[in-house]
Amino acid sequence: MSTQWFTDRPKLFADPAACAARTKQLREPHIAPLTAFVEALRAQVGPDLSIPNFDPWDGGIDADILYLLEAPGPKAVLSGFISRNNPDETAKNFFELNAEAKVPRKRTVTWNIVPWYIGDGKHVRSANRADLRAGIRELPRLFSLLPRLRAVVLVGRKAEQARSEVRDLIPKVTIFDCPHPSPQFVNIDPANRRRILNVLRDIASLTVSTASAQGMSLMPPASRARVELRGNRQALPRILLGL
Repeated sequence: MSTQWFTDRPKLFADPAACAARTKQLREPHIAPLTAFVEALRAQVGPDLSIPNFDPWDGGIDADILYLLEAPGPKAVLSGFISRNNPDETAKNFFELNAEAKVPRKRTVTWNIVPWYIGDGKHVRSANRADLRAGIRELPRLFSLLPRLRAVVLVGRKAEQARSEVRDLIPKVTIFDCPHPSPQFVNIDPANRRRILNVLRDIASLTVSTASAQGMSLMPPASRARVELRGNRQALPRILLGL
């Protein structure tokens, strides 16, 4: 028997063992209802559409901040998770910006308006209106699993197109618009990074009092998660998923 420690860091999922370890956590109480939601959605849409899991290192059903992006990306080939630990530059930016804004990870959960992969294996096409409508239809079930939700962050222009539907479904929740943390946006101008950072700081300021009142832990997930790996493990299936 061997024991490994995984430190919470950008691009952690470049290591298949880290993905395998995270998969073992999908039945933990805070994430199990969201795992069941994903499994039901997979059964509903069929095997031709790949839907990654929620990340157990996020807050799960205890989260009060929901990040909604457009659709899963192609870079996290081995992960199977919507995660800031995926091995791509967008996830890296997302990880670092949240850390700098001091938004505790355990207060957040991340999902996509379009939950399934809509790319060709190398690139993700832009979500069209039909994609968005199909994904939006699944939001009521998701919102019902997040009783502490205080803020929804629509990340990117496509996600922002769901603003009216989100507002109608959860009118008491504050909605934020946030630029997408892709390298094409963040790296082109330092001011773009500051724009995202300012939004995240506003989110942290709005929700911190609510989180404290509810007795939620404001600490980020343990920077190290101890996992036990027994014997040899095969590589995970090469499914094309990302943040």
